Amino acid sequence: MRVMIDTNVIVSAVYNPKSKPADALGHVCENHDLVLCDHIIAECYDVVTRKFPQHLPYLDHLFISLGYELVAAPRTGLAMPDPKDSPILNAAVLADVDIIISGDGH
Repeated sequence: MRVMIDTNVIVSAVYNPKSKPADALGHVCENHDLVLCDHIIAECYDVVTRKFPQHLPYLDHLFISLGYELVAAPRTGLAMPDPKDSPILNAAVLADVDIIISGDGH
């Protein structure tokens, strides 16, 4: 299965490696094909830099050690209730992912 994991799950996993988001990320990496887009990676660095700068080395290590397919996130296409999520949804559709794992309520 092709799985895209949203920014909030990755940031939570970096912040707390013993959390459910970290477990979810680990499960996906061990059992499925992880797909990430450039928008998610940029957002992760933005959030961690602003909120948890001491965790930047962990984020670097995570992205270096993860096996994932990197896809581009088109800025136009499908619209979401939260416009910031549109690039992620567009990337998921174009990359033919089966599921997006996110902590977002919508």
